[in-house]
Amino acid sequence: MNLIAYGLSLLLCLTTTVLSAPGAGDKEWNATPNDVNNLLKSMKDLINVSYKTETASLAQIDTDPAKNPILYRSGHYNYSYTEEQRQKLRAYALSGGMLIYNTGLGSAPFYRSTVRELGLMFPEQPIQRLTSDHPIFHSYYDLDQVKYCPGVRKSGFMGNEPWFDGVEINCRVVALVSRWCMAVGWEDKVEPDYQAYEPSSAKKLGVNIFSYSSAMRAWAKSQAQAIKFVDKSESGADKVAMVQVVYDGIWKTRHAGLSVLMQTFNNKTEVPVKYAIKETRLTDPAIFNAPLLYLTGHEFFTLRKGEAEQLKKYLENGGFLLAEACCGRKGFDLSFRQLMAAVFPGNALKAIPLGNVIYQTPNDVQKVGVTPALQQDMGMAVIPPRLEGIELSGHVAVIYSPFGMAGGWEMSQSPYARAYDDISSQRLGQNILMYAVTQ
Repeated sequence: MNLIAYGLSLLLCLTTTVLSAPGAGDKEWNATPNDVNNLLKSMKDLINVSYKTETASLAQIDTDPAKNPILYRSGHYNYSYTEEQRQKLRAYALSGGMLIYNTGLGSAPFYRSTVRELGLMFPEQPIQRLTSDHPIFHSYYDLDQVKYCPGVRKSGFMGNEPWFDGVEINCRVVALVSRWCMAVGWEDKVEPDYQAYEPSSAKKLGVNIFSYSSAMRAWAKSQAQAIKFVDKSESGADKVAMVQVVYDGIWKTRHAGLSVLMQTFNNKTEVPVKYAIKETRLTDPAIFNAPLLYLTGHEFFTLRKGEAEQLKKYLENGGFLLAEACCGRKGFDLSFRQLMAAVFPGNALKAIPLGNVIYQTPNDVQKVGVTPALQQDMGMAVIPPRLEGIELSGHVAVIYSPFGMAGGWEMSQSPYARAYDDISSQRLGQNILMYAVTQ
């Protein structure tokens, strides 16, 4: 069992709203009528959590997550929302609510409909499969591996890891889709041919989903207050500009972090900064006018043909790259290390020693605080800072943090982030910017 079960105290008054489908036959949305009730009863036995559930149509739903923190929908058939319904669900999710979709018996039509609808609902952040290190698989139970009914194997899927797809905005899953059915496992009514999780795995996944949702909804209230700074000057001359690298995948994990960091950097050093962040691909020649690039993400990624070569050229011509594994996620960490090994073979990322000026100006950073999730891994709440770099022509051209900082720049680290705490993230970020503009 994972010791960091942030959501449990908040689940004592949990309300889950099951979305009905007005005008549709009952079996289209309610083929397993006791699924959520049985899951919540299991939660009472497993983790001593009380519950409440209700059924409502989308028209009856309030967009305030405090009134219905979780919306759950299950089904077997194709469906679609109206544009008004999409906007209502979007407003609800961005306010801190969570949408959960269960594919009835692994229904491909329902799954495809949900993926399409979420793409229309959240066009700025594509849906993607969540890797096994995602906190949703570790919020209460550690579930890197699960048990499936034989019917899942007959579909051609041979893995043992759970399969959830999610829309993740500002480090929070706002909408979740289970590719394989959880509901029959919650009801203890599985058959060998079902494309579903076995009951033990289905129930533990359900506990994790609700624990994660509750913790993240509480955090979202404060995270939503992050300030976005806008550059109002007429000219960008003599200002530090930041370019965020766009790539195929989820390249924008936090929306206000860079702007907040630049503001605090300006307050600390009085170095003028440009708050508006340019977002572009590495193939854009404009990157050669940028004194520094920023690259981040959660999951595995690769660059398009020619992008790695352009990055190498940019860095060898005096450019600077700041990269971080947002929330300390392993997928991005592995991909970034592979990218650097391909761009600079024989010049590997190395730990930047504490005596380096990067840790000295404008802040003396010899110790940093860490988030509870990273504290659990490290065994201590305060550690020496850990940055890695690649030197080119006598200066550090690449600085990489395997632990998250962007959430701290926004002064709202995710409760599940393996990261530096807010103050340490800001101090380290300011030092990295100072190094980038003075070397």
